[in-house]
Amino acid sequence: MKLHRAKPYRRGRIEIIPMIDVMFFLLATFMIASLSMQNLNSLDVNLPQGQAPAVPLRDAPTLSVTRDGKLFINRSPVALDALAASLKPLLEHSGASVIVAADDAASQGAVVKAMLKAREAGAEHLLIAVKRDE
Repeated sequence: MKLHRAKPYRRGRIEIIPMIDVMFFLLATFMIASLSMQNLNSLDVNLPQGQAPAVPLRDAPTLSVTRDGKLFINRSPVALDALAASLKPLLEHSGASVIVAADDAASQGAVVKAMLKAREAGAEHLLIAVKRDE
C-alpha cells in the first residue's frame, strides 16, 4: 500500500531580489561612508567665500594661516623661519602643490610671507582654499 503525503514536495528556490536589495543598500552605505572620510589636513579657519572649481588633490600638504598669523603645516605648528625646511620633505612625496588655507581675517602680509616661504621650499603651485558661495 502506498501512502501519499498531505503536501506535495516542492523544490527550494533561491530568491535573488532580496539579495540585490541588500547589495544595493551596502553599496550606498559604503559610498556615503567613504565621502565622509575625506582627509583635509587644515585647521578650522574662516575661509573667504568665492567661486572656484573643485580640484582633486590626494597628498598635497596644507599650509594654514590663522587670524592671528600663526602658521601650521598639516595641523602641526611651525614658525615662519622654519617653514621652508619643514615643507621641503613633504613636497618631495606629494609633488609641487601646496593648499593654502588662510583665515579671512588673517593679515595679507602674513599670508604672502608664508606663500613666499613655500615657494622657497619648492612649491610650484599654490592653491587657495575658499568656501563656496551657496
